[in-house]
Amino acid sequence: MSQKLDRRKRYTRTVLKNSLMELLKKKPISSMTIKEICEHADINRSTFYSHYADQYDLLTHIEDEIIDELNQALLQYDYTQEKEALAMLKYLLEYVYSRHEHFRILFSEHGNKRFTYKVMYAAQTHIMNNFNGPEYKMSETAAKYLTIYSISGSITVIEYWLENEMKESVDEMAKIITEMSKPC
Repeated sequence: MSQKLDRRKRYTRTVLKNSLMELLKKKPISSMTIKEICEHADINRSTFYSHYADQYDLLTHIEDEIIDELNQALLQYDYTQEKEALAMLKYLLEYVYSRHEHFRILFSEHGNKRFTYKVMYAAQTHIMNNFNGPEYKMSETAAKYLTIYSISGSITVIEYWLENEMKESVDEMAKIITEMSKPC
């Protein structure tokens, strides 16, 4: 019996997440009501409130799920090794590609800018944890600024790629971002 309940909860949460993402294509979350989300999901309001506090809480759960998946992937790579850094970038781009509709929406004006900051913070944290060898001849402060600069540029490039129908392959994008991130 508890397995059915778990399945129902998963189904309800999935339907609500999908409903919110569909509505975000058309308008910002600040203009959205719980009633709209529930009608679109064919779920009643009391069911919504048994899972989420409001539409922002639902959006936060979607964002956090993506960030958790990204964090798990980032833990598998050593950024000091150029081949691993490229493999990590390819993996992340494949992940973005596989969920391109969600990323396109979350990075759009209808999404929430805090998602971009969450992605930047996750990437910076993982890079800085691997950025402590003697081969790096800069202060930790300079390294933080360099990683933020590189990550924000990479995110902007990925946003552009998403907005323009992802015409370039994942491999092409990984090479472009890698080349752009190399010091002059």
